[in-house]
Amino acid sequence: MPRQRVATIRDVAALAGVSVGTASKALNGRGSLRADTVARVRRAAEQLDFRPNAAARSLHAGRTYTVGMITTDIIGRFSIPLLIGVEGTLGAGQISVLLCDARDDAIREQHHLRVLLSRRVDGVVVTGRRAGSRPSVSTGLGVPVVYAFLASDDPGDCSVVPDEEAGSRLAADHLLTVGRRRIAHVTGPEHHHSARVRAHALTARLAEAGLEPPVPPLYGEWSEAWGRQAAGILLARGAEVDAVHCGSDQIARGLTDALREAGRRVPEDVAVTGFDNWDVMTTASRPPLTSVDMDLEGLGRAAAELLLRAIDGDPRPGLHRHPAQLVIRGSTVPA
Repeated sequence: MPRQRVATIRDVAALAGVSVGTASKALNGRGSLRADTVARVRRAAEQLDFRPNAAARSLHAGRTYTVGMITTDIIGRFSIPLLIGVEGTLGAGQISVLLCDARDDAIREQHHLRVLLSRRVDGVVVTGRRAGSRPSVSTGLGVPVVYAFLASDDPGDCSVVPDEEAGSRLAADHLLTVGRRRIAHVTGPEHHHSARVRAHALTARLAEAGLEPPVPPLYGEWSEAWGRQAAGILLARGAEVDAVHCGSDQIARGLTDALREAGRRVPEDVAVTGFDNWDVMTTASRPPLTSVDMDLEGLGRAAAELLLRAIDGDPRPGLHRHPAQLVIRGSTVPA
């Protein structure tokens, strides 16, 4: 059976009744064309199942329509939602994303950067498994770089980070609204950026309401085991707690289980909130957890949009905070 001929830009132009140049501009979003002309050309391309030649397109535009994404999150807990957001935004412009795993290894990271530059990527997104800041890799790279979830230590770089402070305040506002006044905080390691930010935000919000935590923040690990242990500490101290804002969903689930086993009802006796809105934890918890959602997919979209601006010659340096939201479930409001 003879192989079907692949449609060309000339075929599209002929079917749409325009010049080849006009057809090219319409398909690439360039020039000032009438809306009906653009629509006609695109209908013709769709009818002919036209696929632009990637090499010719790159040569004409001086771009490869590829972007690199470097992460240290080998588990994918944070990088996968970010990747979905980045790829969704860039994919709409027919830009491919090349994902590289640096594994917290500076040598491996430099290797990936060299490989990406050899492939002449149009830009790079740098992310990782934890919030906070990291050394900049932008100097001398020659292509735009956007840092997502974590921030560059160079204020001249473009970084998009979750607004963890606002997220913790949202949880505090919700607990205050449902009538809780003795709100404790259980979180991860004290040296961890996110643990400190979330604890400080809760304490500050309670102070604004004229309240103090019944106990100082309890720092430990990002784990269910620590959540169970922290519940035991609160009960052993006899702290009159009517709510606990946890620094992660793992901690919140462990704490909720331990409270239930000790005869404390959640949320009737003690309301519990988590952080991250990780569905594996929030929906499996009994009851389901109210949790702060950092909207990582939306953060990825925001990072990709900023990278596109930079590629087009309109960089937006500085720290950009992406809003969080609170997802309310049965651990704070009875079903």
